[in-house]
Amino acid sequence: MAFKSIQYRSISNDGKREMTLAEFKRWLKKFDANKDGKISKEDLREAIRSTNGGWFCRIKSHRAVKSADTNGDGCIDDDEIVNLAEFALKHLGIRIVSN
Repeated sequence: MAFKSIQYRSISNDGKREMTLAEFKRWLKKFDANKDGKISKEDLREAIRSTNGGWFCRIKSHRAVKSADTNGDGCIDDDEIVNLAEFALKHLGIRIVSN
């Protein structure tokens, strides 16, 4: 499972893995299949699948991209990754923390 390879600072009392935004970005980039620097729905689907077995990953990835994609190009770029923080907390069990 790819989730084990995530470098995170700690696990909180509620079971959420904590990592900085930079760590979160590095982890997401591992799923950038075409290496264009953007996270597509398909890329995000693979990230979701790697963390929780893939339950409803197609729907979750669609909703996540729709809510985080502020410029409407259908992908998440570096400037929009911060918008995935709430999604990561709810669906990936990752809490973004400051340094």
